[in-house]
Amino acid sequence: MLLFIALVNAQFFLVGPDPVRSFGDQAVAVVQLTLVNTRAIPLFAFLFGYGTVQIMRRVRTGGGGWIHARRLLRRRGWVMLAIGAAHGALLLPVDIVGAYGLALLLFVGLTRARDAVLLWTAGLLAAGSVTLNTTLTVLLAGAGGETSIAAPSLTEGDFWTASAERVQEWLLHTPYTMLTVAMPIIALGIWAAHRRILEEPAAHRTLLVRAAVLGLGVAAAAGLPNALVYAELMPAGSAWTEALLGLLHDDTSWFGGLGWAALFALLAARWEGRRGATGSDVPYGPVVRAVAAVGQRSLTCYLAQSVVFTLVFAPYGAGLGTSLGFAGAASVAVATWLATVVLAEALRRSGRRGPAEAVLRRLTYAGSAHTPSPSS
Repeated sequence: MLLFIALVNAQFFLVGPDPVRSFGDQAVAVVQLTLVNTRAIPLFAFLFGYGTVQIMRRVRTGGGGWIHARRLLRRRGWVMLAIGAAHGALLLPVDIVGAYGLALLLFVGLTRARDAVLLWTAGLLAAGSVTLNTTLTVLLAGAGGETSIAAPSLTEGDFWTASAERVQEWLLHTPYTMLTVAMPIIALGIWAAHRRILEEPAAHRTLLVRAAVLGLGVAAAAGLPNALVYAELMPAGSAWTEALLGLLHDDTSWFGGLGWAALFALLAARWEGRRGATGSDVPYGPVVRAVAAVGQRSLTCYLAQSVVFTLVFAPYGAGLGTSLGFAGAASVAVATWLATVVLAEALRRSGRRGPAEAVLRRLTYAGSAHTPSPSS
């Protein structure tokens, strides 16, 4: 998940006139725009919704009730919103931490909603998102403007001037992302958590296989034409055609997020099955442990990515955002993600959680009588 986020955010920093200059750029653009771009945030949102239910369960296991769980989740939402605001102002305006924090504040009641309510909520929010995206695309295409939201702060040469612009961009981007991208899939994540689908993948194998095949299949089919046009491997046609291909790509993002979540659950079940078949009680291999360590310190690793990308791509950093293409940005993204794997594994071996997780936990559970155990 964080590798996907790194690939997307590194590309976002590319502000040169033509990021597709070589065959390597074309290949990366096709793969990334088909299977990763706009698919990573829904994947993150699904897992975030799933995690809120797990937090609520741990509070109840510790003797707390719904009031205690709601208070902790709302406090967590405020802390995430504050972290997201700082991240957006200082590093990257297309922040997702603030969007998830805002969603938690506004929709915390969904964590204990019935299945029917969750599914109807997801469906209505998805319909509203498609309607809004379609309306904006038609209006912008009709006016002859860009159909994507630009971030002028990324081309600003002065850090403080860029920060002032990023604040404005973050204030627009955060509620938009929360409503149009995050909330429909967060509701589905809550629904899945109620059924323990990721915790018990073997019991839901048929559902997961269907979700992986259908989700990734729809995402690939809907995203490929837009990717081929962007990579200059297929003629764009009219401005309207290009805008509609982009809209089709974006409006199928949830399928990709669900497909990836299902595929990862199936892989986890397969690894667990192999481990059980050998009768081993040794916790997995070094690669799986290291990647899991990143997941347990996802906030720290996510913020670390933005620090590296700012130093590498920003005009007031190394300024490579104007010269690198898709392939170069992807190389930086992969290298950055691998560095966070090393960092997370080092923290795991020393028995420490990530610094961002420590701050989030401390502020969320301050004064609470129902703090989960350190291993939670």
